[in-house]
Amino acid sequence: MLELFMLNFSKIFKKPVKQEDFIFKKSLKDKYSVFQQLLAKNNYVLELLADMEEKLSGEYLFDRHYINTNVGLISDGVLNIIENLNALSKDKYMQLYKIHDDINKEIEKILTYKLDIPVSDLTIPLENLTSEMVYIAGGKIANLGEIKNRLSLPTPEGFAISSYAFAQFMELNVFTEKINKTLLSLSSLSIEKMEEVNKVSKEIQDMIIESDIPYDLEKAIKDAYSELCKKIGRETTVSVRSSAVLEDGKFSFAGQYATFLNVPGDLILQKYKKVVASLFTPRAIFYYKTKGFSEGEMVMAVGVLNMVDAKAGGVIYTRDPNDPEADYIIINAVHGLGKWVVDGTVTTDSYAASRHPEGIILNKRISNQETMLVYGTEGKLKEVMVPDEIKGKQCLTDEQIRILVRYALDLERHYGCPQDIEWAIGSDNQPCILQTRPLRICIQASTSEAAIPTRIKGYNILLDKGVIACKGIGYGKAFILKDEENLKDFPEGAVLIAKHTSTKFVIIMNKASAIVTDVGSATGHMASLSREYQVPTILDTEVSTRIIRDGQEITVDAVKCNIYEGRVNELLDYAVKKREPFKDTHLFKTLEKVLKQIAPLNLVNPQDENFKPEYCKTFHDITRFAHEIAMHEMFDIGKGHDVKETKTIDLEAGIPVDVHILDIDGGIKENIKKATPEDILSIPFSALLNGMRGMRWPGPKPDVKGSLGTMAHTSSIPEEQAGEIDTKSFSIVSRNYMNFSIRLGYHFSMIEAYASDNLNDNYIKFFFKGGGASHDRKIRRVRLITDILKNMGFRMDVKEDLIDAILTKYKKSTIEEMLVIFGKLTAYTKQLDMVMFNDAITDMYIEDFLKEHVTGKV
Repeated sequence: MLELFMLNFSKIFKKPVKQEDFIFKKSLKDKYSVFQQLLAKNNYVLELLADMEEKLSGEYLFDRHYINTNVGLISDGVLNIIENLNALSKDKYMQLYKIHDDINKEIEKILTYKLDIPVSDLTIPLENLTSEMVYIAGGKIANLGEIKNRLSLPTPEGFAISSYAFAQFMELNVFTEKINKTLLSLSSLSIEKMEEVNKVSKEIQDMIIESDIPYDLEKAIKDAYSELCKKIGRETTVSVRSSAVLEDGKFSFAGQYATFLNVPGDLILQKYKKVVASLFTPRAIFYYKTKGFSEGEMVMAVGVLNMVDAKAGGVIYTRDPNDPEADYIIINAVHGLGKWVVDGTVTTDSYAASRHPEGIILNKRISNQETMLVYGTEGKLKEVMVPDEIKGKQCLTDEQIRILVRYALDLERHYGCPQDIEWAIGSDNQPCILQTRPLRICIQASTSEAAIPTRIKGYNILLDKGVIACKGIGYGKAFILKDEENLKDFPEGAVLIAKHTSTKFVIIMNKASAIVTDVGSATGHMASLSREYQVPTILDTEVSTRIIRDGQEITVDAVKCNIYEGRVNELLDYAVKKREPFKDTHLFKTLEKVLKQIAPLNLVNPQDENFKPEYCKTFHDITRFAHEIAMHEMFDIGKGHDVKETKTIDLEAGIPVDVHILDIDGGIKENIKKATPEDILSIPFSALLNGMRGMRWPGPKPDVKGSLGTMAHTSSIPEEQAGEIDTKSFSIVSRNYMNFSIRLGYHFSMIEAYASDNLNDNYIKFFFKGGGASHDRKIRRVRLITDILKNMGFRMDVKEDLIDAILTKYKKSTIEEMLVIFGKLTAYTKQLDMVMFNDAITDMYIEDFLKEHVTGKV
C-alpha cells in the first residue's frame, strides 16, 4: 500500500498539462472543502452537546423547547457529518445513516412519550378509588379515595370522571393531532412571547369548550350525578375539580388547572369541558413545558364532589417548609370557603400546634378578616362581609384544631412524608378533608441560618415584616406589578412586588430573584410554586407596593424577613440555599434520557478493534468516528489519482530538500513563480519550514538515484518501479492545512497538520517508513523518533520500521510549536542515519534532542 502511494504521489507533480492540472487541483480543493465542512459541523455539534451537558449542572434554566430545538440541530449536524464523511471516502460508511436513524427513533420515543391510559369505567364512585388508581382517576381524586376508604377520614361524597373518559372525549373530537400541531407553532415559551402563548392557548381552549361530549360519556356523568344525589338524599351542587394524572404527585401543578365550586347538576358537563380545557391555559402550558412534560403526558381526569357548606376552610402543613425540623404543624384558616387561602387573596388566621395527637396549640395569629366567600345563587359564589359576631374571632375552635392535627398526622404517617392538606368545616361543625399532596420543603444549604445577622448595619431597611414562604436571599430591581398582563415585561433578575399572590406568577419564576406581596399565605398555591422553583419569597407585608418604588434596587432577606434598600453584599455572600430549581424535575430526567442517546463516547481509542461504524451507539460516537476517519482520508489525499502531471510552485528555502508546493486555498502568496519562506501563508507549513531551516543539514542534497537499489530493497518496491521515484518532496497547502510528503535518502515520511483557532479541529498526523540500513539501525531510528514523539504527547501505532502517529485538539500556538520541532526532527534524523550503531548512542541522541528542543515547550 505504501509503495503504491509513493508511486502515485510522485506521478502527481511533473510538467504542466493544463486540463489534467485543473481537474486534479479542483478535486483536491473540493475534497479539502468537504473536510472543512465536516470539521466545522463537528465543532458545531460538540458545542451544542457541551451546552446541553452544562444544563445538567442545575445552574441554568431551560425549557422543553430548548431540548427539542437542540436535539434537532444536533441530529441535522451529525447527518451532515455523515454526508461529508461519505463524500470524502467515496461512500465507505453508508451504514452510519441507519445508525443515525436508529438513534433518532430512540430520542423521538423519549420526547413523544405518551401515558398509557388504562381502560376503565367512564365514571367511578369515590368509595371505589384508592391511591393505586392515579392513572385512572388522577392524583387528586385517587388520593381522596385513599383517604376515605383506607384511612376512614371524613371526605365529601363524589365520583371521578376517568382518564379513559378523557381519552374517549379527545378521540371523538380528534383533538390530539390538532392540539399538538397548534402547540408546535409556538416558537418559544419565554415570557416575551406570552402574547403568542395566549393566542395558542385560547385557540385550544375554545376548540375544547365548543366541542361535543360523546353520548356514552354524557350519560355516564348524568347517571353518576343521580347516584350521588340519592346517596346524599337531595339534589346537590358540586365542585368540579381537576385531577390530572400527574397532579399532586412529585410535581404539584399547584393552581394550574381549573376548579369550579357550587356547580348545579345541569352545568356539570359544561364545567367538565372547561376543566379539560384548563390543561392548556397559558400558565399550565408554561408549567408543564418548563417541567419537561410532553403533550402525551397531559391527561385530565376530573373529580365531582358534593359541595361542603363551609363555615371555615383552609390549609394544613404538617411541617414548616422553611424549618422542617421544627416540631409543630401550621394551620391557616379563613371564615367561609377556603378558596381564598390557597389563592392568597386575604390574610388568614394562622395557628401552630404541636406534632402530637393531643395537638397542643403553641401559637395563634388572628386576622381581622373583613370579607368572606360563600355560596351564591344559581351555582355562583359571592363575597359578603364577615358577620360582626365572628369578625376578629378565630375561625376554628381549639377542639377543631386538635381534630385537624390528628387527621394531619394520620395522613403524614400513611403517606410517609410531610403533607399539604386542604380542609373545610361543614355546617355540622365537623372538619373534612378535601385534598392532600406531598408538601414541598425548601432545600437548605450547609450555611447555618444563625450565621446571618438579624440586621446588617449601614443599610436602610425598607420593610421588616411579613411571612416567609420560601427562604433565600435575592437582589434586583423592583418590578411593581399593576396588572398581570404586565408579567410579559418582567426583566431577568428583577424582584416581583405585587399586591397579592397569583399562580400566574409561575411564568416569571424562572427569572425572578425574589417575590414580595402585600397579601398572601405561606400555605397558598403560589407559595407552593415559589418553593418548587426555589424563589426567595416574603408574603403578607401589607405595604410593600406602597413602600418600594418601581425600579428601586433592593435586597430581599427571606431568612430574617427584611427588605433592604440597595445591594447588600454581606447577605449575598451567604449561600443560604443552592438554587437548582429543576434538578429533580421531569425536564431534567428528560434531558438526561436524551443525552444518553447523544453524549456517551464509546469509541475512544482509534487503535481499538471496535473502532468501527457498527459500534457507534450515540451521536457523539458518530462524530468521533467521522472526525478520525476524515483525518485519515485527508492524509491519503493523493491516493487513487492517475493524473501524471500537475503544475506546482518550487520552494527556495536554503534547505537540501527539493520541495514543490500545490496551493489549494490561500497557502502561499498569489502570482509567484517560486516561493520563499516569506511567501508561505500556510500556518502549519510555515511552522514546519521554520524548524527545518533552524537545523544544520548534513552534506548536499541526497543522491537518491545512487541508492535506489537499497531503497527498493528496504521498502519492497520492485526494481523496475524504483526508477519512477524521483527526489522531489511535495506539500499540499491551504491557510490552515498542510499535507507534506518528504523523502530523504532511504526513508519516507508524511506530515499532515491542521492549525486553526478552534482546537477541536487541530491535529498533526505523521507517517514514517524507514529504509536503507540494517535491521538494528532501522529499529533504533524508529525508537528515537517514537520516544521523542511520546514526550510530545503523540499516540502511535508502530510496526517494525513503520510509524503512524497522531496528536489532536491542541491550541494553534501549540500545534505550531510541535511542527517547528518536527522540522528540526526531520533534519536531526537525517544527521543520525549512519551513526546509531548501538542503543547507548541512541539514548544519548534522544536525550540531547529532548533537552535542546522539547523540554519546556510541550
